[in-house]
Amino acid sequence: MVELAISGRTIGPQHSPFVIAEIGINHEGSEDKAHLMVDAAAAQGSECVKFQTHVVVDEMIANDVVPGNASESIWTMMQRCALSAEAEARLKRHAEEKGMIFLSTPFSRAAADRLQALGVAAFKIGSGECNNTPLIRHIAGFGKPIILSTGMNGIADVRRSVDILRAHKVPFALLHCTSVYPTPYELVRLNAMSELAQAFPDAVVGLSDHSVTNYPCLGAVALGASILERHFTSDKSWPGPDIPVSMDPRDLRDLIEGSKAIYRARGGTKEILKEEQPTIDFAYASVVSIAPIRRGDVLDASNIWVKRPGTGEIRAADFERLLGRKACADIPKDTQLSWDHVL
Repeated sequence: MVELAISGRTIGPQHSPFVIAEIGINHEGSEDKAHLMVDAAAAQGSECVKFQTHVVVDEMIANDVVPGNASESIWTMMQRCALSAEAEARLKRHAEEKGMIFLSTPFSRAAADRLQALGVAAFKIGSGECNNTPLIRHIAGFGKPIILSTGMNGIADVRRSVDILRAHKVPFALLHCTSVYPTPYELVRLNAMSELAQAFPDAVVGLSDHSVTNYPCLGAVALGASILERHFTSDKSWPGPDIPVSMDPRDLRDLIEGSKAIYRARGGTKEILKEEQPTIDFAYASVVSIAPIRRGDVLDASNIWVKRPGTGEIRAADFERLLGRKACADIPKDTQLSWDHVL
């Protein structure tokens, strides 16, 4: 059975979806706002909050590249939003005191080392690092479960990273992702998640979504997703490049409850359930006499038909088997027929 465990929480197809509320950098560098979002996620029943760990000088060189969902360079943005190791330690402690799992995505070797020193239970690797094999090899060396997002990467790219994870014998999950902010529905491509499951049968699979509603995540559950991730904020009016694609507390509650409901509803086979019997009793039709029938009369559509309830011995599906047969007893009108009534 394909599954992995993080802090005692087993994740896989036989368990309800693991919902990750990604606070990311929605705190805009404010530790106070980060703590508010931890509280807001906990209040909605979240199992996990995730941040981003940026040690900027180890992550990138100075540059003027502006992300498509921002109005400033990534260098400037991360300088502002990066939290200190001490702040992340406090956030981890806060989340765990609230009964949640603390995860964070490292964007460099120094960031991964910081999280390892903090004692995180698992690592989440972002889509941008999916083909960063030196970093993946470094993180896999810690021997902890890894959740890997796969946006901007094809199956061949993902396979190189998966080979590293397999070589280190670490439990792992693969999240399909589209790295477009926001992602229009036609670019979500839920079938790609199924493709990952087929290509990597030893992986737990899920969806990291950047659309503006819960619909794709809920659809992913129906297709077998075991992990769901969306950005999260306490307030959609706050500034920040990821706020437009973020859930608010009400969205988070709906995603948690909806994903559990769909998980419970999926599966099964097409068969009659014993729980349906009370409905069968009134909804099915039985063969009944629609006129008085004398012994020896031939049964045809003029003296028998099908009517509710379904409590008779002969169901509507067997109506044609009676046509042309003879009654072996007098049968009053509106009587449910039994096989003892016919020759």
